[in-house]
Amino acid sequence: MPAAADRDALGRPVTTLPGVGERQAQRLAQLGVHTVQDLLLHLPLRYEDRSRVRRLGELRPGEQALITGTVEITEVARGRRARLLCRITDGTGALTLVFFHFHANQQRRLARGIRIRCFGEVREGPSGLQMIHPEVDVGGSDAEGGDGLLPVYPATQGLNQTGLRRLVDRAVALLQAVQPEDLLPDDLRAAEQLPTFTEAVLTLHRPPDDSSVARLEGPEEPARRRLIIEELLAHHLTLRRQRHHLRDRAAAPVLRGNGRLVSAFRESLSFALTGAQDRVDRETAADMARRAPMLRLIQGDVGSGKTVIAALAALRSVESGLQTAIMAPTELLGEQHYRNFRDWLAPLGVTVTWLSGRLPPAERRQVLRLLADGDIDIVVGTHALFQENVVFSRLGLVVVDEQHRFGVHQRLALREKGQTEQAQPHQLIMTATPIPRTLAMTAYADLDVSVIDELPPGRTPVKTVAVPDTRRDEVVEAVANACADDRQAYWVCTLIEESDTLQAQAAAETAERLREALPHLRIDLVHGRLKAADKDAVMCAFAAGERDLLVATTVIEVGVDVPNASLMVIENPERLGLAQLHQLRGRVGRGTTASSCVLLYRAPLTDAARARLSVLRESGDGFEIARRDLAIRGPGELLGTRQTGAWQLRVADLVRDSELIPTVQQAADRLLQHHPHVADRLIDRWVGEAAQYGRV
Repeated sequence: MPAAADRDALGRPVTTLPGVGERQAQRLAQLGVHTVQDLLLHLPLRYEDRSRVRRLGELRPGEQALITGTVEITEVARGRRARLLCRITDGTGALTLVFFHFHANQQRRLARGIRIRCFGEVREGPSGLQMIHPEVDVGGSDAEGGDGLLPVYPATQGLNQTGLRRLVDRAVALLQAVQPEDLLPDDLRAAEQLPTFTEAVLTLHRPPDDSSVARLEGPEEPARRRLIIEELLAHHLTLRRQRHHLRDRAAAPVLRGNGRLVSAFRESLSFALTGAQDRVDRETAADMARRAPMLRLIQGDVGSGKTVIAALAALRSVESGLQTAIMAPTELLGEQHYRNFRDWLAPLGVTVTWLSGRLPPAERRQVLRLLADGDIDIVVGTHALFQENVVFSRLGLVVVDEQHRFGVHQRLALREKGQTEQAQPHQLIMTATPIPRTLAMTAYADLDVSVIDELPPGRTPVKTVAVPDTRRDEVVEAVANACADDRQAYWVCTLIEESDTLQAQAAAETAERLREALPHLRIDLVHGRLKAADKDAVMCAFAAGERDLLVATTVIEVGVDVPNASLMVIENPERLGLAQLHQLRGRVGRGTTASSCVLLYRAPLTDAARARLSVLRESGDGFEIARRDLAIRGPGELLGTRQTGAWQLRVADLVRDSELIPTVQQAADRLLQHHPHVADRLIDRWVGEAAQYGRV
């Protein structure tokens, strides 16, 4: 069958398969299955070994087994909860089947002397081995041969394993009929000793009886490895394609400037830029001086000075007569950026303004009018910047801070604000959540990556300790001692609930208890429910040294800079991810005073929580912490794409399979150069509509 016909057959909606109506299609859609090809790539989670019938006398607890036997007795056991008990034997041993959900007819079917065949997990019971709610085939064959290795798929309500296996059988039959052209380069398949796509899919859905279950389920199985490489390649190609489209086909304004504002700004700073900042600034300036749109990610650990780089880039935009939009994920971080940019740049004659959803209507209308008229050089804001009624006169640069906190569509909407038929704005993305190199190579294949790998001089390492909350009084005393030495402290309250109201309530109660325990300290409170002006006043007072202790929710996680603060207490740190804990810890140690972070946890800790806190105690390296955080949380959350469906990999794992990235990059180079149509088909197979996310 021709290649186009292959695509048409496997790309058809699942409703073209026999037995799939609209309701069934809706259930499949919940599993991410929309086409026949999606069904083929809906791979088993695990396998049940039903390849041979096991003797009852050789069974051990914890095993899953296929068994046959003769019913000795079936009875209903009364008690707090009635249950149907059926005892079977095969001459080598006996086993009891237990059913908590049953009906009268089931008891009659399992009458004494009936032969049955069962599959289930063997457990230790009060009177010997048992199976709870096994699959039962009344009158099943006595043959030693079983049903082979049965796949177990991710399922959803209304769509059980039997139904899924039946649908996959139909998709597999179609695959065998069309025998689609293989899309991986022959030399790559040969070098990696990989099967064809058809062979790989058949192996994973219908494995040979003599296959090892452990190998089948692992990444070393050649069939699975084949699909892992293909999926990573498809995602990498998607972003490379977008990079090609933006760099080679789209134009951007040349933001070279005359250097007047940049020079004046550098001279006004009370500190010298680090070598790493100078290097990244040169890279950014070179990008903005080209006609191709800049797409640069700046990674830097907490306190490495990314904001100064953004200010220099914004000044080049202003010098070139264009506007800059700076988007922050929270009001608090946005307000701090606004204050920094205003204090730095207003003396140079640059107009800087603030736009958020909480501005009074009249003030907001005025800001929107000034933006549209071109009377504002730099606007700092939150998600309010990408709302439809925000119009720029001449947007030349978009800066997105902490990009992983924004949804993909939000970042895309902001970039398109400045897009015209002739040009689109340059993009500068900043993150204090370092992305491990292997992830960045794949996830940001469409971006140039700069790393600020040097902290400003004078920064002191933060000593981190974990303390159970039974020692809270000692921690309160440590706060008193720190503040007695004219230093300041943070006390961060966390809650599992995402509710701003509940978090604010918890923080308020904590602040009240600390005021009672430490009446001589000046204690203030900040949380997400405060009005912007009140929050600003609290933060300004703390930064000015007018408060000793700031009780806060995690709203202070990023951006707050108070060099005199030397103690950070984080309550219930076991509830937070590593990256977030590292960000919070980064609020102290910003001056020359020795600083500490106390992780005040509630025992007992889970193994995972204990491991997280250990990493934080052992390392202050943001990249190492990010690597460990990625292993725990996965790339979707780290990259801000979990809520969109992008980067929900079906078979690959960016952490586990990171050693394949160089192979994938080389294959992408060859395909884009010699077989661009094959690249298109790979993207269509694995990414589909999610390919649009690569445009961000």
